[in-house]
Amino acid sequence: MAERVTVTASDGHGFDAWRSDPAGEVRGGIVFLQAIYGLTTHLGDVCDRFAGDGYAAMAPALYDRTEPNTVFDYDQDGLQGGMAFRENLAEETVLLDVAACADALRPSAGKVAIAGFCTGGTWAWVSASALDFDAAVIFYGTDIPDYLDRHARCPAMMHYGDRDHILSIETVRHIEANYPEVEFHVYPGAGHAFFNPEQASYNAAAAQSAYERSIAFLDRQFGA
Repeated sequence: MAERVTVTASDGHGFDAWRSDPAGEVRGGIVFLQAIYGLTTHLGDVCDRFAGDGYAAMAPALYDRTEPNTVFDYDQDGLQGGMAFRENLAEETVLLDVAACADALRPSAGKVAIAGFCTGGTWAWVSASALDFDAAVIFYGTDIPDYLDRHARCPAMMHYGDRDHILSIETVRHIEANYPEVEFHVYPGAGHAFFNPEQASYNAAAAQSAYERSIAFLDRQFGA
């Protein structure tokens, strides 16, 4: 089971994070960034799942700089609350928190990837363009159209559904065309947040396919 740990960024800010470590051989590490609802139990489950395949995983509570232990429900009020908290996120401090998690993983994991969901997918893309990671896996990054001038410093993979209600399929294809170097997957019939079984838009088939592709991608990049 993932455990809650405290991580300290280089500016002295302490924040919570989920962490899960493999029971056996460690193939590498991965930092997951939260969707708009905060550091939900889903992020802990994701860390556990990837740890089960050999990847030490952490997920930082990015909202802790605004108000510690803030998690929003998957409803309209939660969406509005998350959108308000999202506005407080600044690139400089997000990168500090992301870097602190990567530094915490490297002693045991060696190579480390960055990943994220929704808003966290966008921040993962920003992190991959600004920091030194060994791979990036982006799940339906919502604001990537605002960052098309950014390019990952590492090999990257992106996952989107063709029925995402936030990003039209035309926008998704525009992202794909802008990044020919990225391994890009679009899932028929899948909407936004298709990877999260806690949300109504969960698509089991798309989620399983995205997971298998992500593990295979990480194995290739990390030489596992």
